[in-house]
Amino acid sequence: MGDTRPHKQVEITQSGESRRQFLRAILGDVRALERMIKEGRFESGVKRIGAEQEMFLVDRAYAPAPGAMRMLDKLADPHFTTELGLFNLELNADPQDFRGKGISLLEKQLVELLEKTRRSAAELDLLPVLAGILPTIRKQDLGLDNMVPSPRYRALNQAMYALRGGPFEFSIKGIDELLVKHDSVMVEACNCSFQVHLQVSIADFPRLYNLAQALAGPLLAVATNSPLLFGRRLWSETRIALFQQAVDTRKTDLRDSLSRVTFGRAWVKQSVLEIYKEDILRFRTLVGTDLDENPMEKLDRGETPQLKALRLHNGTVYRWNRACYGVMNGKPHLRIENRVMPSGPSLVDEVANAALWLGLMAELGATIPDVTLRLDFDQAQGNFYAAAREGLGAQFSWLDGEEVPATRLVLDRLLPAAEAGLRRENIDDDDIKRYLGIIEQRVQSGRTGARWILSSFAEMKRGKPGERLNALVAATVARQATGRPVAEWERARLDEAGLAKHNYSTVDQYMTTDIFTVQSEDPVDLVANLMGWERIRHVPVEDQDHRLVGLVSYRAVLRFLTSDRAQQTADTPVSEIMKTDVLTVFPHTPTLDAIALLRRYRIGCLPVVSEGRLVGMITEENFMDIAADLLEKKLNA
Repeated sequence: MGDTRPHKQVEITQSGESRRQFLRAILGDVRALERMIKEGRFESGVKRIGAEQEMFLVDRAYAPAPGAMRMLDKLADPHFTTELGLFNLELNADPQDFRGKGISLLEKQLVELLEKTRRSAAELDLLPVLAGILPTIRKQDLGLDNMVPSPRYRALNQAMYALRGGPFEFSIKGIDELLVKHDSVMVEACNCSFQVHLQVSIADFPRLYNLAQALAGPLLAVATNSPLLFGRRLWSETRIALFQQAVDTRKTDLRDSLSRVTFGRAWVKQSVLEIYKEDILRFRTLVGTDLDENPMEKLDRGETPQLKALRLHNGTVYRWNRACYGVMNGKPHLRIENRVMPSGPSLVDEVANAALWLGLMAELGATIPDVTLRLDFDQAQGNFYAAAREGLGAQFSWLDGEEVPATRLVLDRLLPAAEAGLRRENIDDDDIKRYLGIIEQRVQSGRTGARWILSSFAEMKRGKPGERLNALVAATVARQATGRPVAEWERARLDEAGLAKHNYSTVDQYMTTDIFTVQSEDPVDLVANLMGWERIRHVPVEDQDHRLVGLVSYRAVLRFLTSDRAQQTADTPVSEIMKTDVLTVFPHTPTLDAIALLRRYRIGCLPVVSEGRLVGMITEENFMDIAADLLEKKLNA
């Protein structure tokens, strides 16, 4: 079924004649779609499935590696394409009939293509990783220099930034909290998903699309695999919140508007046209294309139009369940694209998730005439976000007002229903047992990808931040190579990070981020007590916007307290003794450069700043810890 995004010449279409022309083209495509539905031109009686596998590319230090273009050259295979980031790659499986061995044939091709990816990556000294969010990705990896050099992506970025009217702001709170700004849509490249397609008939679309919406929460609870971002422990599936905020072009106000990444606003009532029309009315067009097709003339000739303008606009609105128009063998068809599931933790886990969803779509689609009569839309949406936050710990509002924990719902209701649905479609018995057995084992043990990541992360507390994140990626790569599902994975170990130098290559991998600071108008007495209470020798001074304005050392405080000024003025402000000419480094500063600065200027600490704001500190003690760690590893080698 392939990539749903038409690849062609694009341009920014925010205003003027080009935007009006593109909107007229979209409206023309909608009229053509209405005619095709009315005339019964869509393929029916055929059920096909397909999948898109997104992944990360990392180097031997387990950091994101911008190797996508080199990989495409090396692979030379139309199954592969780019994503937004140069450290992302996507492979597209061929469609399979939804019957017999269809699901295992899909897995077989995915395994073969992933193995081909691994071989090609090894030749370039790279590694592919299936992950919803790569633990080692850093904010500095998200610059425009790491964006795929595609006119479409550049146009999207410019258009979204212009609509937003300033930087994109992110706020996600879980165990930890993340507050960050970024100047491009590249934060979207932090996310990788496993997208599953199900071909449906035009007549069945409204009913089955609504069912897919109702199932989004339970499916996500089973599949969570993205609990970490920038070293922070956030949602079980942080990808949901991050993606929504990464391409949110809304300005803060009181209007009741939708994000471009959306669960939707209401059930579909009669036709897929409701979705396309709402997206046209609610979301401004961002990019245009060459208008080289007249869909009505094609229909008059008995041909099938590509609906290029409508499909391109549809590709800039990111519904978690998306309606996809496609053409295969000259015949138009309609698919539901499930975008809920993250990439990983293993390929077989992903296919098991797909089998669960497909089985439920088959059985509940056949036995529940109208799910909207048994579940409120707001409850379905609430279930989805509860699953994103809590995973298998979520509590769901289910059919007919029932309140049920996620684990009980899946084990007692959904797994038996999925089994019945797969049998209804004559799926091979061995495949049914294998894939649903993987889901059952995962839910009974509670070991989703998210749980495995968080439990591994917690067990490695004695490691430095960079060492723990590297070990997670190293262990993920190793476990994925075995082909085993995540419920059978051993937790990650610190020693899996490999060479210790990889864990300390840049400042952000070991800097202290839990920092005590003061402001310039605070009394010196506060700094003196702070140093005594917390046993620290350097205190940064920042303003109300967290911008570094100075640094107070233990020696400066001691000199003041032993001087005559201390006895004469009890409320002397910090500004009187702080150093304002402060040497700083950035999070991505190489460790060797930081060491050289400490030696050259004979200083005991270096504040770490990003965009002028204080984000961390490194001190001589940090380097003593690193030296001890390296020595221990060398002696034990």
